[in-house]
Amino acid sequence: MITVNGHTPQVHEQAWVAPGAVLAGEVSIGPETGIWYTCVIRADLAPITLGARTNVQDGSVLHADPGFPATIGDGVTIGHRAVVHGCTVEDDVLIGMGAVLMNGVHVGAGSLIAAGAVLTQGTVVPPGSLVAGVPGKVRRELSQTERDSIPLSAAAYVHLLGLHRDANP
Repeated sequence: MITVNGHTPQVHEQAWVAPGAVLAGEVSIGPETGIWYTCVIRADLAPITLGARTNVQDGSVLHADPGFPATIGDGVTIGHRAVVHGCTVEDDVLIGMGAVLMNGVHVGAGSLIAAGAVLTQGTVVPPGSLVAGVPGKVRRELSQTERDSIPLSAAAYVHLLGLHRDANP
């Protein structure tokens, strides 16, 4: 963890940060949230806040710009190698592997961002949407079954967090 401009990352005691992950600046991590191997969360220019039961998977990058803080809700899954930059992600969202979310993006609760999607600056995603493509576009509304499955991913990572944390005190 790196202090920048007088801000030291704040990590809840029930959260876990994997060895090799880097947190810098005004970062706040909620309970049961996992920051996995080789992630970079750099809040040197604006704050980054992650809620409870959220997971940032291996190799992902979160950054924020002046006027574009990053706010990630509860129960969010950020897939491997995703880039989440200066945006708002509401609760129970799944961001697929390799997706890119640029400044000013707002993702509504219960949405799924497909692997490899690129959401350009200022994109607004309504709650319960499936977004795919380059540039990312809303393809359809998720079914209730699909929406109900999103928190299961976050719950699985809360379980994994415990296994890794407890094996490496």
